[in-house]
Amino acid sequence: MRSKIFSLFVLIIVSNIVNAQTRIQNLEKAFNNLLNDEQAKHAITSLCILDANTGKTLFAKNEQIGLATASTLKTITAATAFSILGKDFRFQTTLAYTGTITGDGTLKGNLIIMGSGDPTLGSWRYQNKENAVLTQWVAAIKSAGIKKIEGTIIGDDRIFGTQTTPEGWVWQDIGNYYGAGTSGLAWRENQFDIHLRPGSSTADGVKIVKTVPETPYVQIVNELKTGSSGTGDRSYAFLPPYSNVAYLRGSWGMGISKTGISVALPDPAFDCAYRLQDTLKRLGIQTNLQVTTTRLMALNNQPIPTVTQKISTISSPPLSEITYWFLKKSINLYGETLLKTIALKSGKPATTSKGAETEIDFWAAKGIDKSALNIIDGSGLSPGDRITTSAMANILFQVQKENWFADYYKALPEYNGMKIKSGTINDVSAFAGYHTDSAGNKYVIVININNYSGSGINKKLFKVLDELK
Repeated sequence: MRSKIFSLFVLIIVSNIVNAQTRIQNLEKAFNNLLNDEQAKHAITSLCILDANTGKTLFAKNEQIGLATASTLKTITAATAFSILGKDFRFQTTLAYTGTITGDGTLKGNLIIMGSGDPTLGSWRYQNKENAVLTQWVAAIKSAGIKKIEGTIIGDDRIFGTQTTPEGWVWQDIGNYYGAGTSGLAWRENQFDIHLRPGSSTADGVKIVKTVPETPYVQIVNELKTGSSGTGDRSYAFLPPYSNVAYLRGSWGMGISKTGISVALPDPAFDCAYRLQDTLKRLGIQTNLQVTTTRLMALNNQPIPTVTQKISTISSPPLSEITYWFLKKSINLYGETLLKTIALKSGKPATTSKGAETEIDFWAAKGIDKSALNIIDGSGLSPGDRITTSAMANILFQVQKENWFADYYKALPEYNGMKIKSGTINDVSAFAGYHTDSAGNKYVIVININNYSGSGINKKLFKVLDELK
């Protein structure tokens, strides 16, 4: 009886091995078909498949060529953040005051919001939504006995410096919500909405209905054209960091179901302070001066006052929860914030370049070739990033043994029936992650194509990956 069971067990193992080998052979044929496709005629296409249990390369082609990654770079950024910061890491934002409070409740000083770079502060995705944060701050101000403020409200964004967007980002991206840069005091994911209404014909302009929330300090120059029915959203906002003038260009189609577009906040720290001041005014707590930020004070050679008392601290969700949305919804702001934060945690200046340096050094110490990791940013929005599929696949293999891997894996989106992160920028499409086939064989998958032509390329990438099912 035992002999029969053992024979059956061996038969199953042999069958699985044969099936896996057949899948890889079919995968190679499908990949070669992709290489010969007209859309890939002038492209570079790379594929790296590893056995997820052993790390053995099952199939690889052009795996040592560095390619623009688009958002698949987020898989490396998230893994590095988990490793260096820990899955329970939280950002903290502190509300404090300077000066003194008189007996009648007058603050002879300023309120100061001290940021640590928390990209979730005021975000609608978490408990610390905008209204919840403002409510907590108002309660703390009242509890401190403050009824009137003779100074101002200061947004303290010093921790990340003044360079909000990484070098190499495209001008067309920067003013839009997905191109929102970092801030030492981030607020509502550093974006606001502009509601639009198309004209009744393509000869008409597009009307700006309102901004949500109201941003009277930003002048919007509307150059949008009404697009024909079915053309949808072809609009872009051109709004540099720290500017107060936004240009809307492109078209907004007739019959579109969307209410408008989301635009990057030019100065999140200023907007955060502005919202607190506006809330206090509506509640009868007056401030006489316009809000400001530590950056603006430095520009005007104004000394930054010393904190007298901290009155409220708001903690972000843990990194595991932040990473869930980072990978699930591909939020570029989170990637750039995490890159700067790992630099800071490692004792370096909180800059993008130092974060990239820290990330590269970290994986180099684990055997990944430094020259295979040309990293410019944390999100992959820069077309200048260059990483090999081999390096990315080997990082994905290594992280499986970490105690935070379950959270990491859970955060990966599902495409084509696989747990893989997508990446898309101009003429770049990539996927990276994991898959378990019907026989239980587990794979690490990284596929990337640069400089393809036409549209609909993802279906052809999936046709290759389907051979692993």
